[in-house]
Order: sequence, then structure tokens, then C-alpha cells
Amino acid sequence: MKGAYVILCEEVIKDSEGNISELRCTYDPQTKSGEDTSGKKVKGVIHWVSARHAAKVTVHLYDNLFTKENPYAEEDGDFTTNINPESLIVLTDVPVEPAIADAPAGSRFQIMRKGYFYLDPVAANEGKIIYTRIVGLRDSWAKLNK
Repeated sequence: MKGAYVILCEEVIKDSEGNISELRCTYDPQTKSGEDTSGKKVKGVIHWVSARHAAKVTVHLYDNLFTKENPYAEEDGDFTTNINPESLIVLTDVPVEPAIADAPAGSRFQIMRKGYFYLDPVAANEGKIIYTRIVGLRDSWAKLNK
């Protein structure tokens, strides 16, 4: 079943601790990407990656360096008290499509439904695969759940 299809999750099976252990789904063969004859309007696409066949990469997620707009606003003038401890989050062993791990330095992809990422050419020259988020995506799911 190669290609992208509309998948409908019909049942979520959980273990005794509430962890998802199985999804029972169906797919519509008329919705194959590039060959859709169903006429269905797809509202979103999730690219599924097999954990068994995935490549592992490191991902850097950058956020604002400071917690305040003016980091010098503190009375003692010590801007370091306003450094955001989460300005850099490093994720290791992130499963990705193998083609992303084999991409040439400087490649750009949308991954993790979190944004667009850039393959760091300096790290690639050192034999490392590090993707850095360059643009984040709006999180419509979080917005709906507020």
C-alpha cells in the first residue's frame, strides 16, 4: 500500500495503564495521492513513519532567548536572569523517513508537524545529522483544545 490515502481510525485499543496499544483503521483506496477519484476534501495529512524502518536524527528547537521583551528591565541590570532556559531544546533519536537522513546538507523539510527544518551543513560535514527548526507551524490542534 504505497502512497498517501485517507485513513479513518475506527477504534483505539488501550492497555490496562491507558496507553494506546492498537489502532483499528480502514483506508479508502480511491483516495491515493495523485490518483484521487473519491472527491473527498482532506482537511489534513499526517505522514506515518514506520519506527522499525525509520532513520534517527537530532533536532534543535529554538525559541526566544529571553523571557522578557526587554531583558535589561531588571533593577539590578542583570539580563541573564531573563534568559529562557527552554530557548534551545535538543531532541535525539527522532524517527524520520530514511530519505530525510540521507538528504544533502542544506536541505529543508517539514517534519514533526512542528515546522520547517534545515539540515545543518557544518554538522553534516562532521558526519552528524542535525535538523534545526527555521519556521514553526501554527498549532491548530492546541488552539482547538484551549
